[in-house]
Amino acid sequence: MNLMVTGATGFVGQHVVASLLGRGHHVVAVARDEARARKQNWFERVHFVACDVHAPLSPSLLDQTGCSLDATIHLAWPGLPNYGALQHIEETLPAQYRFLKSLVEGGVRRLLVTGTCFEYGMQNGSLSEEMPSSPANPYALAKDVLRKCLQQLQHDRPFTLQWARLFYTYGPGQNPNSLLAQLDRAIDAGEATFDMSGGEQLRDYLPIEDVAARLAALVEHPHLDGIINICSGKPVSVRRLVERHAAARNVNIRLNLDHYPYSPYEPMAFWGNPGKFVSATTED
Repeated sequence: MNLMVTGATGFVGQHVVASLLGRGHHVVAVARDEARARKQNWFERVHFVACDVHAPLSPSLLDQTGCSLDATIHLAWPGLPNYGALQHIEETLPAQYRFLKSLVEGGVRRLLVTGTCFEYGMQNGSLSEEMPSSPANPYALAKDVLRKCLQQLQHDRPFTLQWARLFYTYGPGQNPNSLLAQLDRAIDAGEATFDMSGGEQLRDYLPIEDVAARLAALVEHPHLDGIINICSGKPVSVRRLVERHAAARNVNIRLNLDHYPYSPYEPMAFWGNPGKFVSATTED
């Protein structure tokens, strides 16, 4: 298939592009910074377009793809990991909708857009796609409203919308302020202790390689539409995750628990239900 990936040089995007190429797809990779894209080992195997998708599109991005697209995988979203910034609602949300609507009006008939588990808000336990959204921070609210706007657009201009709700992701290229990235820096610096929260939160983690593979599989199954959880379905405590990572690094670092308070915009225990994705992608 001919697939366009926005945010191609981001944490998720760089791995999604690699996964799609490995599955034999032709990829149009879109990102703002060509110099950063050239550092990717897949650069010579894609059709790269340097573009800020939030800027007025002139010339049209679709005119620069060099092919007829089967689907677009939209990953670009600035301003993370500051989930509490009003910029997500005031600036990013309208720009995202304007961009995605322009793709649909330009003839794109399949969109895969990444959402977030934060759309579920403060609900506890196993989270399934049928549960109502209840976002509790500006980032999650902006994502949730974008999905609803796109669903309204479907009534006017029919297209397939796959809304992939990502849970917790870790691995090469992750944000340097993320938990395991901070742990790696502490280990590399030879620190004796690592400051963290109490660590009793239960979360749903997937390695970035698995997330990328699931998104690649999802775009290959156009019949699977609507909201789809991209998750493991297996809750693990944050403390256990840190302990496992330290053990994998073969180090004995003391955890300074309760140094940081628990997050006010996340429940103590939640994880995803991946049944919809698993059942649909194992029918082949």
